Amino acid sequence: MTLSTPSETAVLEYRLTAVDRCDSCGAQAYIAAEVNGSELLFCAHHGRKYEEKLRAVATSWHDETARLSSED
Repeated sequence: MTLSTPSETAVLEYRLTAVDRCDSCGAQAYIAAEVNGSELLFCAHHGRKYEEKLRAVATSWHDETARLSSED
């Protein structure tokens, strides 16, 4: 078991980038859902708006909305 020291910084890798855009409005995407083999991208607003219906049919759900409140 290795313990990290306070001086070590964690490097987070995100799957979605600023190039990925919401399929509903074109804003930066923070949520990706796979439905019927196709990937759908959503901004935080539209991801939350459609989340209940999407989760019922999605085979995967990737949510990076925590990045909006992180202090990087």
